[in-house]
Amino acid sequence: MEKLIYPPKEKFLPTTADEIKALGWTQPDIILFSGDAYIDHPSFGAAVIGRVLQNEGFKVAIVPQPNWRDDLRDFKKLGKPRLFFGISPGAMDSMVNHYTANRRKRHDDAYTPGGRAGMRPDYPTIVYSEILKDLYPDVPIIAGGIEASLRRVAHYDYWSDSLKPGILASAKADMIIYGMGERSIIEVANRLNSGIPINQIEDVPQTVFFTDKEMPETCIILHSFEECLKSKKKQADNFKKVEIESNRMFGNIIGQSTHNRMIRINPMYPPFTTEELDKIYSLPFTRLPHPRYKGKTIPAYEMIRHSICMHRGCFGGCAFCTISAHQGKFISSRSESSILKEAEQVTRMQDFKGYISDLGGPSANMYKMQGKDLSICAKCVKPSCLHPFPCPNLNNDHRPLLSVYKKVDKIPGVKKSFIGSGVRYDLSMAPNQDKNIESANKSYIKELIANHVSGRLKVAPEHTSEEVLNYMRKPSFSLFRKFKNIFEGVNKEYGLNQQIIPYFISSHPGCREVDMAELAATTKDLNFHLEQVQDFTPTPMTLATEIYYTGIHPYTGEEVFTAKSEREKLNQRKFFFWYKPENRTEIIRALKMLHRPDLISRLYGHCPNRPTQISNCSSQNFHKSKERRRINNRSKKKE
Repeated sequence: MEKLIYPPKEKFLPTTADEIKALGWTQPDIILFSGDAYIDHPSFGAAVIGRVLQNEGFKVAIVPQPNWRDDLRDFKKLGKPRLFFGISPGAMDSMVNHYTANRRKRHDDAYTPGGRAGMRPDYPTIVYSEILKDLYPDVPIIAGGIEASLRRVAHYDYWSDSLKPGILASAKADMIIYGMGERSIIEVANRLNSGIPINQIEDVPQTVFFTDKEMPETCIILHSFEECLKSKKKQADNFKKVEIESNRMFGNIIGQSTHNRMIRINPMYPPFTTEELDKIYSLPFTRLPHPRYKGKTIPAYEMIRHSICMHRGCFGGCAFCTISAHQGKFISSRSESSILKEAEQVTRMQDFKGYISDLGGPSANMYKMQGKDLSICAKCVKPSCLHPFPCPNLNNDHRPLLSVYKKVDKIPGVKKSFIGSGVRYDLSMAPNQDKNIESANKSYIKELIANHVSGRLKVAPEHTSEEVLNYMRKPSFSLFRKFKNIFEGVNKEYGLNQQIIPYFISSHPGCREVDMAELAATTKDLNFHLEQVQDFTPTPMTLATEIYYTGIHPYTGEEVFTAKSEREKLNQRKFFFWYKPENRTEIIRALKMLHRPDLISRLYGHCPNRPTQISNCSSQNFHKSKERRRINNRSKKKE
């Protein structure tokens, strides 16, 4: 890759005392501490918050990935800010970033130069806030980002296998701003700037804080943390209330007693307007990592450097996903002109080779979508607009999206634009009474497959079992079959040799070993050899996590089985790789115990001891493995 020529450091937020001095400042108004490297790009939360505050006239500095294990010089080097410290733990939850689904330590970190692991602590919100409060006890601390946002109430922590209180009970922050926090941080900063103490700022939406005042009558009071420790049923009941309020267009205040103190959670702002979102994306991002990294590769940046986010929010409501809890289920979309302007900016990047890596969002094809009658949406408390079936009030018109695709592809310098974000095929295939929209949606699918796939299209059916899919809040697998047929038909029509790559999850609540065995047989029938698979990892504030912890479905009260032990998880995961010779004997044994000879036959043929039923590649590996075993056995006999 050619060496990048960076703009002057003055074009970035300052990160050192010398950079602050060069700007002529005597003191920053706000200092942000980030668990990620500082990348001045609209896909990174700390950069967005910094730019938004800068645009309001505040002097903002940022300290990326401070060293918390030495003499704490990184926490002291900029002194104290005039208004407050902000903590952004990272674009990815620190514990998911650090550990696998089996709780094993990862060896890399995509948000660090060189992919180096160990540059942030577990739970940076807690660690950073404790250090800052000890050093500067009189300076307010405001925490935000995924970590604090999704731990705003009592939650199950998979990595310690325990129920933890809202993170404010463990961190020394004065306030949390949850969700997409641009409007909240501006309001709080302006009030602090006007002289109002942080403990008197009580009505700003999307803020979380301890309060000694009586809660409003309309407030929803959750079971206390202490009650939830004693009763998993009460914890499940709490989750249902929190999820409903998070998905309302106009929610209520929530309160939860923790250690005899009340945590107050103000409701979300209404969705961003197009004008508000356009303003954020028009800020002067350099779209580059800070020059301090001297050209070191930052893997997360490499993935998104030439990508464009077109909207926020997701109304899919998947049981294992946190997007709606953080961004809300109502879609906020940028204008077409704003997107085209950013695309033109991307083409001027010195390393741009003509390919936009993603025109997407949380779900790639929800751009400009909302209810036909918004008064119905204002009353709705359903977590998903697509499950168990698409809402009849949902306008799934893909024409605005088609228009953006075609106009971006006409920009001089753009050879092709790809869709790298996940696509909801159930949304594009959902029926619409308007025949023009229905026709346009079919055209969208064809346009997507023919012109915007970079060789492989990633989609997420997640499972094949109808029961498990229902727990996941995902559509029937039969819909994936239909989409696959369309995909193959378009490929044939255009003479393309593209692949469809399905994602599946094992060990999800409600999934048993036999469900994974049937998944293996079904995907084999469809000629898939699965490579990109994952075990379910419980993360705070998802339906699936609450079921995992409590064993109870919060909405029905039914008991739900979940694989929890490492052995149970491995027994499910092995079915992804039925074609590997080393798994064959164990899988056959398991299927015999499950009394499913039909699945043995489907996977390995009527003579399961013969390797010829496996694909050529796997068959060769089987013979090599068998020969190695013969040699080893001979050696043992000689000994």
